[in-house]
Amino acid sequence: MRKESKVEKESKVEKAKRESSLLRGSIAETLASAAPGFGADDAQLLKFHGIYQQVDRDARGAPAGLGAGSDRWFMVRVKIPGGALGASQYLDLDELADRYAYNRSLRITSRQGLQLHGVMKQRLTETIRGINETLLSTLAACGDVERNVMAPPALGGGIGQEIARDLAARIARALCPATGAYHEIWLDGERVSAREDEPVYGDRYLPRKFKTAVALPEDNSVEVHSQDVGLIALVDDGSLLGANVLVGGGLGLTHRKADTFARLGTPLCRVGSDDVVEIVRVIAEIFRDHGNRADRRHARLKYLIEDWGIDRFRREVRERAGFELLPWRELPPLRAPDHLGSHAQADGRCTYGVPVPNGRIIDGEKVRLKTALRKIVEAFAPEIILTPRQDLVFKGLTPAQVEKIEATLAAFGVDLPGALSGARRFALACPALPTCGLALSEAERAMPEVLEEIETLLRDLDLDEAPISVRMTGCPNGCARPYTSDIGFVGRRPGVYDIFVGGTLRGDRLADRYAQEVPVSELVSTLTPLLHEWRRERREGEVLGDFYRRRHGRGEERTILTGA
Repeated sequence: MRKESKVEKESKVEKAKRESSLLRGSIAETLASAAPGFGADDAQLLKFHGIYQQVDRDARGAPAGLGAGSDRWFMVRVKIPGGALGASQYLDLDELADRYAYNRSLRITSRQGLQLHGVMKQRLTETIRGINETLLSTLAACGDVERNVMAPPALGGGIGQEIARDLAARIARALCPATGAYHEIWLDGERVSAREDEPVYGDRYLPRKFKTAVALPEDNSVEVHSQDVGLIALVDDGSLLGANVLVGGGLGLTHRKADTFARLGTPLCRVGSDDVVEIVRVIAEIFRDHGNRADRRHARLKYLIEDWGIDRFRREVRERAGFELLPWRELPPLRAPDHLGSHAQADGRCTYGVPVPNGRIIDGEKVRLKTALRKIVEAFAPEIILTPRQDLVFKGLTPAQVEKIEATLAAFGVDLPGALSGARRFALACPALPTCGLALSEAERAMPEVLEEIETLLRDLDLDEAPISVRMTGCPNGCARPYTSDIGFVGRRPGVYDIFVGGTLRGDRLADRYAQEVPVSELVSTLTPLLHEWRRERREGEVLGDFYRRRHGRGEERTILTGA
């Protein structure tokens, strides 16, 4: 077991946070200067403000990290608890992307936020102010704090989804940083006081990122098992009764580092409805006080729980909590429904889920998705819910409006949900190159060709309608959740990937490493024998991940997947 964090030497990032005057650093001074970018310490602090400093890696020959020069640009992430947006907010963000994003696109994240890529330094303040004028924020969309809190999308406008999204919003408010630095730097330019207190985080904030999601038994599209804190909301007769609580999930690992791992969350307890927000705060504070602050590769909550064990962690929670920890409520397997297409609401209206390939809202030569969505929102002013699968749901529509929406999508070349294969409906990819400084290989730009090959093979096998989750990331950090999917491709180096097989759309099972260091041109051919076997020997309705587990699994389900 490692030493407690209080006797460890702090990392450079920890020192930068501690000396930042609660996230101020020298960000304001650099913003006002002619410097092309921010120094290393401020680049870390910018993340708490929802900003990543990046470079155009196409232009720079794909360097391993940020370098000197004038080609720096920035990714700005909007925090949207539960993915819920008003029509006017969406239209304002669409306009901001036209003004400031390098390709005029918006990108839906796998945590139900929105990103603008390629914003230049001189446009950062205008961009942040524009986002805040929509009554949204970028504060704590990144950084060592509670990230965007997730909740199930609208599916037929059920009360359970409304309760879950409200809970996500309350958690986000309770764990939002209290510092005035964000407003001083980006909004009003005035410093109200020299220093404030951070009642939850202290002056060093958390050791690393902290992710929370709220699921429902009927909808675990948020994949609560891969969260630092996963809440399964228990709803009955339109009221929140409480929640089952999981802790210690997380999908990031490092290649060739056996002491790093993806991990599924462990059941901790159940809490009553009045204590759900507070249990998240208590867990965050334990992480604050005992997480690893010397080695950021081992600074996630999952490593603390592995070191301590769940019993010790539960005792610590019980000692700090001013409420009772209740026994875990056993539930049937969680479900992960398909949100695309039209679904009836109880009030006679509909929801309509629009597929957004890889989350990229953009106009191309043939498919003008960005324009189509803007025209739909302008015409009908629906509520909008961003999904954990990087798609978009319109809520509160009449059947006649659904028909007009489909006609608009078709007019701008957008594939309707009914035309999509089972693989395309559930595909995810991270941005990777050229914007992400961590990417080892392509993801978003490589996925279309790989997915087309998979679709062709599945069509030949008469499996094109079978639901199957295919996910691709450009590095092992797991942003698109490849380690819990039926098929996951994880970048090792340019053009080369590891293949993982055996997860599930429910997100409650880790995949196996099926093949290592496979060139992108051989990904589908490497999987072909397995897909043929699935076709020959599958039981009725059996999805690929379940088939793989039955025929090739290792028996007892694993909760950890190492980087070895």
